[in-house]
Amino acid sequence: APGVHQLASLLVELDASDEASRILCADALYQMGCVEEAHKLLLLALSGNPQRSPILARLALLQLKKGFLYDGNQLLKKVIRIGDTSCLLPIMDIFKDEDRKLMQTQCHFRALTILK
Repeated sequence: APGVHQLASLLVELDASDEASRILCADALYQMGCVEEAHKLLLLALSGNPQRSPILARLALLQLKKGFLYDGNQLLKKVIRIGDTSCLLPIMDIFKDEDRKLMQTQCHFRALTILK
C-alpha cells in the first residue's frame, strides 16, 4: 500500500484532475489505516463529479466505519438512485474483512428495509 500510495500521489501531482489516481490514492490510504486522509481525498474527488458511484460507495464505507450509520445509508441510497451499483463488487475486494462485513450487513439491512 505505501508504494501504491506514492505512485498514485505522483500521478495526482502530474494531473490533479485525474479521478482514477485520486481514487487509487484514497484506496492506498485506506489500506494503510489513514481513514481521515482517504476521506478528505474522496471528498475532493467527489467535488468534481457528485454523481460518481465508486467514490460515493467508498465514502459510504468510511462513514459506516466511523459509526455514522445515517450518513452511510444516505450515500448508499444515492448510489442506488444513480443506478450504477456495479462498482460495489470490485470495491469489496479493496475493503478489509471487518469493513467488508460491515458494508454487506448494512446493504442487506437497507435491502430488507426497501423490500418492506
